[in-house]
Amino acid sequence: MIRTPVCSKPPRGAPKPPPERKKAALQHPDFELYDNVGRTAEQIHAYHTRSATTDDLYRWAKRDAEGFYAEHSLPDEPLPVPDLDPYLTALAAAKTPAEFSAVTNALLDAAEPLLNTVVDYLAAAAQWRRQNRGAAPGSPPKLLRDAASRIKTALAMAADADLQILRTHYDPPPDLDALTQQARAAHDTPPAPPPPGQQPGPGRPRR
Repeated sequence: MIRTPVCSKPPRGAPKPPPERKKAALQHPDFELYDNVGRTAEQIHAYHTRSATTDDLYRWAKRDAEGFYAEHSLPDEPLPVPDLDPYLTALAAAKTPAEFSAVTNALLDAAEPLLNTVVDYLAAAAQWRRQNRGAAPGSPPKLLRDAASRIKTALAMAADADLQILRTHYDPPPDLDALTQQARAAHDTPPAPPPPGQQPGPGRPRR
């Protein structure tokens, strides 16, 4: 039986991985090589740019934080959130601005403590290890701070929308055209004469 010697070298003509890809593979042994077959657009882009995908980054971070996870037990359960079913049912039944406001404010009041907690964490994350000092626009500290601000802005916008609906219903703006017509009519109408008993007679001094 003739044995074919096993060659450890790649066959002639086989494409060699680029130097950048070799370097990345050495830095990250589990770096996945992506081709165009059955891959997402991000994976294809990562293949052509010799960069890591989002999944790569999270996988490496999870691997490197295993010891940290062991020391700091973080809850796996999601944070408690209000059940939307009663609010959606009430919203569908609301027929007046007052009823709409009752439902909307009830939900905002129920969700505000949870959202404020998220805002507090994002604000603290923006200052992690004092990375916010001198941070440039678009940097992680600025993005975290903006995220916290936008959550508070979203709450304020929802409350403002509710107030606008109530104001339109209870305190609509005056009709400027009607007021203008009333003013013109009052200006063009001559003043009414005084009652007969108040007309000054001849030789009577005016007061």
